[in-house]
Amino acid sequence: MNNGSIRIVDPGPLTLIQDQGRAGFQSLGVSVSGAVDIDSMLLGNRLVGNSSDRAGLEVMIGGLSLEFNKQTIFALTGANTYATLDGVLLGTNVSYVAHTGSLLELGMATDGLRSYISIAGGIDVPKTLGSRSTHVASQIGGVMGRKLESGDVLNLGESDKFARSGLSQNFTTDLNLTSLAIRVVLGPQDNLFSDIGIHTFLESEYTITEQSNRQGLRLDGPVIESKSGVYDIISDAVVNGSVQIPGDGMPIVLLADRQTTGGYAKIATVASVDLPILGQVKPGMELSFVSISVEEAQDALNQKMKLLAGTPIVDVVEDTAFFVNGSQTNIGVSENDGAELVSIDGAVYPVSVEEIHPAI
Repeated sequence: MNNGSIRIVDPGPLTLIQDQGRAGFQSLGVSVSGAVDIDSMLLGNRLVGNSSDRAGLEVMIGGLSLEFNKQTIFALTGANTYATLDGVLLGTNVSYVAHTGSLLELGMATDGLRSYISIAGGIDVPKTLGSRSTHVASQIGGVMGRKLESGDVLNLGESDKFARSGLSQNFTTDLNLTSLAIRVVLGPQDNLFSDIGIHTFLESEYTITEQSNRQGLRLDGPVIESKSGVYDIISDAVVNGSVQIPGDGMPIVLLADRQTTGGYAKIATVASVDLPILGQVKPGMELSFVSISVEEAQDALNQKMKLLAGTPIVDVVEDTAFFVNGSQTNIGVSENDGAELVSIDGAVYPVSVEEIHPAI
């Protein structure tokens, strides 16, 4: 069956195929990888009728352009970009129809860092160790383990028969990039730091540096003091959100492409509920840390999951039936995220609306 494909015209600075990650192989030294802002990728999959394990595109900064080689449904989530379909402005967090030959173009990201493109059926590349996620350092997953290049053609999987355009889910994930207070659980090696060091960690603001990437965020700010002046430990396991303190006393927050073990003391671990936020922060932004208990971290995540489950996926355009020569056509117009949409017999497209003043 021909499920269609997309062709990468311009990949921008960094576009990768990602899904939920490569779980179950850390004991063998294999990084989990996966989408850094997993909330945005999962939202996109829901909007286009995909199961949660389908792969999409993670676009850092923007600059991507791609061509659809068959009519399909897609959604753009994550960072705000000046995205267009065939030159017409798109909104985020809504599913659209793209025709054969349609060109999707992303500008530079404004709020946030990473955009996600989900397409009905998902990106259908071979799985490596149970995942399609790209881990560039290991050269596994995606397309030969590398970032996407101009001319790459990516096949699509079979879409759900109930997938349709014009859907949105009014669910926010507390993405506040102007006041970043990241919740952490202290430990597992917080006992290696002095009271002054713990106080510095929790009461200071840290700046995200240019050395940050998918492996982790390198921060700059006040030095965090250890009790002995030594920060090295016997290497042990690290997780998504581990906050390591190397010899210079500056925190490193590990992310999706992290190594599986580390030899720096871990002062804290970021609560899972706040991990997607760290996928959207840019160099130069500032953040601080707030200590919570394990129970509070679990409760915060459970509350978010309950809120998500209770937030319906809805139609963003309400159609009105018109009858012309005995034939019915359903048409609707709406606005989403600053972009105009038109629905014609259930298919939703972006549309450019101009106000015309006829000459008198």
